[in-house]
Amino acid sequence: EKNYFYLFFVLFLQDGSKQRQARKKTVSFSSMPSDRKMNSTAACMAFMMEGCEMKKVRSNSRMYSRYFLLDPDMRWLRWEPSKKDSEKAKLEIKSIKEVRLGKKTPVLRSNGLSDQFPDECAFSIIYGDNYESLDLVASTADVVSTWVMGLRYLVSYGQPSVRTSWIGSMFELADPERQGHIDLFRATQIIKGLNPGMRESRIELKFKELQKAKDCYGEGIDLDIFVEAYCELCTRPEIFFLLVQFSSNKEYLDSKDLMLFVDVEQGVEGVTEEMCREIVRKFEPSVEGRDNGYLSIDGFTHYLLSSECHIFDPQHKHVCQDMAQPLSHYYINSSHNASLLEDHYWGSSDLSSYVRALRMGCRSLEVVVWDGVDCEPVVYVRSSVASQLAFCKVVDVINQYAFESSEYPLILCLVTHCSVPQQRVMAQHLKKILGDKLHIEPPNMEDHYLPSPEKLKGKILIKGKSLPSDSQDSEGEVTEEEEVTLCKSVQFRDFETSKREQKHWEICSFNEVDANRFANEFPEDFVSYNKRFLSRVYPTPMRIDASNMNPQDFWKCGCQIVAMNYQTPGLMMDLNLGWFRQNGNCGYVLRPAIMREEVSYFSANARDSLPGVSAQLLHIKVISGQNLPKPRGSAAKGDVVEPYIYVEIHGIPADCAEQRTKTVSQNGDNPIFDESFEFQINLPELAALRFVVLDDDYIGDEFIGQYTIPFECLLPGYRHVPLQSLTGEFLPNTTLFVHVAITNRRGGGKAHKRGLSVRKGRKAREYTSTKTTGIKVVDELFRASTQPLREATDLRENVVSEKTASNNNNAPILLCDIFAHMFTKHILEVHCMLSRNHNRCCFIGLSGLDFHEDLHRIGAREGLKGRKLQKAMESYAWNITVLKVCSFSLYSIMLFPLYLILHNSSV
Repeated sequence: EKNYFYLFFVLFLQDGSKQRQARKKTVSFSSMPSDRKMNSTAACMAFMMEGCEMKKVRSNSRMYSRYFLLDPDMRWLRWEPSKKDSEKAKLEIKSIKEVRLGKKTPVLRSNGLSDQFPDECAFSIIYGDNYESLDLVASTADVVSTWVMGLRYLVSYGQPSVRTSWIGSMFELADPERQGHIDLFRATQIIKGLNPGMRESRIELKFKELQKAKDCYGEGIDLDIFVEAYCELCTRPEIFFLLVQFSSNKEYLDSKDLMLFVDVEQGVEGVTEEMCREIVRKFEPSVEGRDNGYLSIDGFTHYLLSSECHIFDPQHKHVCQDMAQPLSHYYINSSHNASLLEDHYWGSSDLSSYVRALRMGCRSLEVVVWDGVDCEPVVYVRSSVASQLAFCKVVDVINQYAFESSEYPLILCLVTHCSVPQQRVMAQHLKKILGDKLHIEPPNMEDHYLPSPEKLKGKILIKGKSLPSDSQDSEGEVTEEEEVTLCKSVQFRDFETSKREQKHWEICSFNEVDANRFANEFPEDFVSYNKRFLSRVYPTPMRIDASNMNPQDFWKCGCQIVAMNYQTPGLMMDLNLGWFRQNGNCGYVLRPAIMREEVSYFSANARDSLPGVSAQLLHIKVISGQNLPKPRGSAAKGDVVEPYIYVEIHGIPADCAEQRTKTVSQNGDNPIFDESFEFQINLPELAALRFVVLDDDYIGDEFIGQYTIPFECLLPGYRHVPLQSLTGEFLPNTTLFVHVAITNRRGGGKAHKRGLSVRKGRKAREYTSTKTTGIKVVDELFRASTQPLREATDLRENVVSEKTASNNNNAPILLCDIFAHMFTKHILEVHCMLSRNHNRCCFIGLSGLDFHEDLHRIGAREGLKGRKLQKAMESYAWNITVLKVCSFSLYSIMLFPLYLILHNSSV
């Protein structure tokens, strides 16, 4: 009898021992203990042959500890010690009908045993013509997964199956003359065609190994070798483990299994059997599987690799945010020195740089203009005089490509060093070339904010100001001579002066150094300033290498236009480009609500949770990598890649964090990491997740790939992450396989990863409270809100705790469940309390808003000035935010009975 698995196991041990001997020392900061991980089916076989102790459960509800192991020939499962003859204490693998995960037999469900061990530590082996059961309990769920995967692998691939039949049909298509064998090249191309990312050298090596073992080296590839090579090369163990967990004791997922996976793990709402049958029709390669509605391991792998299971939420591939807000309420994708191909010193200017930036979603372009010959202005950066572009040519290119990738307004930042006559020439070119696209309407003096991106669709706005001919101002700009525009440049003096004198259509530009100082010394003022006015931050002239500043440092202050050197790849451009993907890559991203509302509290340097913002817990499991390439230009280690991964969170200071996996030295191009990390995200709307893959090396770790995604675009569940090169191109067939779970979001598996956690008892309960401003009349008003805030918190926490305690099946507790529970069990108490506290919070909040316009004067009258007055303003904003959030929450709960009625539910 042919035994493929024994050969596989022997090869695994040989290869592993060689690699362990040759392995170098590396520094690793793994978050996981050095437990043994089952990274392949061969590893499962090795573990089972080694054996382990498990409890054998008898029909009389008694349990006996026995040592179970797999015979070296992988034909028998044995256990010892036993009163029976040793020849009877065994089970033939080929007699196994099913391997059931959990308490799925009458013996394991019996009353005497049900509470003694968790469901995930039990499994049953159904065997023989009479379908008898061998019921076992292991010490951990990992041990169970290893045995179940290993046994199912032996059962399904030791006999004809849907998969082997399909692989055989692929072989027959390549052997139309029925010779019984095909040449090595053709066999290699078939497997590579079915798995595009796999290296040909790896496939050829596997065929040669199997031929040598069968003593037929150099001959054609027969069916048995072809099937064996395909199964060994193309079975991803981490996906096989997943299939084992969700399949109903089979080698495939049927429509009901798939429904459970798509609903519970992937978080898809309204899953139906028809939807799952469509997945099977789309991704299952075998005709038999498609006809019967089965998703085999290959179909399941294809599905998980498809765009349907990518980590990026497809809803965000289109414009999905409100585009009718004022322009100052958006982050705007911006380019600095857009004409340059390289750095400021050696870089040459080229028209293609403008085209590239516009196609990448840029909505704010900088054009540096100087006097040219024959009264024709030219474009170049100060140090790159050797490479000049005619201003009219630049405007012509911008006119052609301005709205190719986005229909929303383009801001043209003109930095001029021209004489007045050539400024007039510039204005003529702008009017003639841009025509109707040029926005020339004067601002409405009665408005308080700029128009919206929606209203300015298809328009090009000029940011600039007229300058005298001898000006040396590096941020000087020009408009069409003397016209007033929507983005008129003015000099920034201080926040108090701006608040008093700056018009809503005026824009200030900040050098990176100054902006950093304001962000650190006046974070609340900077955020408040950017609620109404546009601000542009540009890199310091000291960055002659065209390196980039961190845009997050200024986004957290609300700065809308953070100008980036598009020609310089790296972390900062990764953050910028990744961030602007979240709204259809249209170049505009709506800022967090807490940064837009006129009266709200937010500090750019917040290091804790924020009022009115629900912090989220992000759980990331990095499972594996696929087809990781050698770093570009690397030649230090031949074909060997030893990868590790950084998982990074970028956002406000409270959220910034990173964690690292271990280095994988074996099978580096398809590594198994299997490591989990958790992050608390206090301001989800401003957070981004970045995966970066590096090659561990003595000299210096080298970049392999990265992917950056806004937190709001993350999809939960089992997802593939497409990796990008240093310059931003997607690496073909190169991915990471991860699992994502987020608090209170559908999907991501177990309830405790995504549902509401059990709340603290009343004594340890933390209450959100108002802050003292130091202004007597204001503090007396806000002091009256203490009791309603505490009562509202108590009610919600008590109901959640009660609901959690009665939640026997550990299902996720959703807000609608809590509301329904409130109104069915506590309807009178809830109605009275909600009405009373909602009215009180509303009254106090509205009364507090009356102080808004005069707060500065009232504080000064009571002797507050300088930092004390500023602190009073911050505390006032905090209090209004807390009351607004509480009032809204109470009102939402009050409306819930109406929601139930409208949806034909009863209370």
